[in-house]
Amino acid sequence: MHINERGIEIVKRFEGLALRFYVCDGGVVSVGHGATRGWDGRPFNMDMEPITEAEAEAFLVRDLESAEGWVRRLIKTSLSENSFSALVSFTFNVGAGALQRSILRMKLNRGEYQGASDEFPKWKFANKRILAGLVRRRAAERSLFLA
Repeated sequence: MHINERGIEIVKRFEGLALRFYVCDGGVVSVGHGATRGWDGRPFNMDMEPITEAEAEAFLVRDLESAEGWVRRLIKTSLSENSFSALVSFTFNVGAGALQRSILRMKLNRGEYQGASDEFPKWKFANKRILAGLVRRRAAERSLFLA
């Protein structure tokens, strides 16, 4: 299973597209649609040259494939295409470690789909601040998860 178009649309809508490097709300140097590491696996820095749209798309494909792999490894219960896609978007944004430690994952692996969906809105903080964009993103992911 792979992230569907609705899931990709959520990622692109909330990550945006930046061809120049920037520091995201979480304090990480990013580029493209939220990529944080180069092809060599090293973190980006602000002194790097801008990238092209094609490079941004390539980073996105790579990072979505990584998030898909983590969702497959960490979630042991069956998922619909929409639920899988919502979890890939979530993992892309918060990271695999956060998914692994999350109550969302624990509830989902116990088959508590509604309880798991109720965890999405709790992931609205960056640097201890509630971000309106994260509130909207989690609502979109939860909606897709339940669709």
